[in-house]
Amino acid sequence: MRFASFVLIIALGIVQATALDETQSGAVATLVKAYPDFLDRIDGNDLVWKDGTRQRIDDGKAAKSFEAMLDDPDIKDMFALTYPAGDKGLAPAINFDPGRIRYMPLFLKMYGDCQKTNIAAGTADVVWLRSKYGKTVRFSKINGAAAALQKVADELDRLPDKFLEYLRPLQGSYNCRPIAGTNRLSAHGLGIAVDIAAAHSHYWLWSKPDASGRVSYKNEIPWEIVRVFEAHGFVWGGKWYHYDTMHFEYRPEILMNAR
Repeated sequence: MRFASFVLIIALGIVQATALDETQSGAVATLVKAYPDFLDRIDGNDLVWKDGTRQRIDDGKAAKSFEAMLDDPDIKDMFALTYPAGDKGLAPAINFDPGRIRYMPLFLKMYGDCQKTNIAAGTADVVWLRSKYGKTVRFSKINGAAAALQKVADELDRLPDKFLEYLRPLQGSYNCRPIAGTNRLSAHGLGIAVDIAAAHSHYWLWSKPDASGRVSYKNEIPWEIVRVFEAHGFVWGGKWYHYDTMHFEYRPEILMNAR
């Protein structure tokens, strides 16, 4: 009931902020488990880094529109929606975008700000489909992201050949750019996102809304591919109402809270 009510509020475009309950506190705590090289503990309303930096978990704002959740979230907001792992979650409810909300000060501190400095030193080459494609792609090696993507690539390489049309040519990974139509830095600018082949991909802005204004959902990416990515800590943009079905993003903290 609590989850259904939250989705309804999201659909109306307003999110009511509340004090962290036990479930939310547990979700936020997975950040420390997901990023142990950087994060030390939760202390009250603060996420404490190993270098002593403190970041507020709940900014105390009483209500946020859906756009405000995207443009100016706090740490708690990243866990407002539970990611549906496995062969479920389609088509998503209106404004149901689990994993799309990013508290950027957290990620910029970990991965670096590509708009201010060269973060290439923190990236590594990942060989995409060693036997069936063999090209390399740059991905952040911080937090084990590149190692996780290499495991994904190696598992996908073992899938039957019928899946190759969804996996090559690869559309790219690290790219220091904002999200189209916004001032928000893309996850590609952090080096933690990869786009697979575009021939069978769909994007919400390419879809014409219906008479009610709802975006029509489209997807062709097979579950066999999605499962491999999710098993290694990647969220799939195909499980968002504002879908981007070629997009996979390394967010282990989101998968740790998935259901």
